[in-house]
Amino acid sequence: MPLITTARLELWQPRLGDQADLFDLTLAEETRRFLGTFVPTQMDAFARLHRNAGSWALHGYGSFMVRLKAKGRIIGNCGVFRSHRGFGADQGLDDVPEAGWIVHQDHWGQGIAREAMEAALAWFDAEHGQQRIAAMIEEGHAASDALAQRLGFVRYGRHQPDDGAALVLYERLTIPQPPN
Repeated sequence: MPLITTARLELWQPRLGDQADLFDLTLAEETRRFLGTFVPTQMDAFARLHRNAGSWALHGYGSFMVRLKAKGRIIGNCGVFRSHRGFGADQGLDDVPEAGWIVHQDHWGQGIAREAMEAALAWFDAEHGQQRIAAMIEEGHAASDALAQRLGFVRYGRHQPDDGAALVLYERLTIPQPPN
């Protein structure tokens, strides 16, 4: 059974059978355009699946596998997971809850990331209480910048890796209140 359901989606904890769909999720070059320099491999999908399952096992939260209701294929990987980016303590992304979202290219522009992240953040807040959640978005990714702000994240910094594009750093310190 899914842990969370929304109007269109089911959000699941990772399962052993999810590796093939996770691999497929990032196969399209356009999907990876703002995900750094990695090239997907089965080994990478295996590592992401197990890293995510480890976040769930050790911290009680992690990214959800997102499916359309009553469909088997994963169309997204969204949620709050435990991360350690190795940027240094002053950058605020070492050993912290981090929000992130990836949606299959076939489902862009349909509000899937927003719907999944609103549900995942509400679940996280209810289960783990209000706390700081960080996020990082590759500079120039306008759709993710807009979504982060809509979800209540604010920019607090920028990180320039030695071998990649600049990252805009975000944080959500309080739970956004619905408009009156």
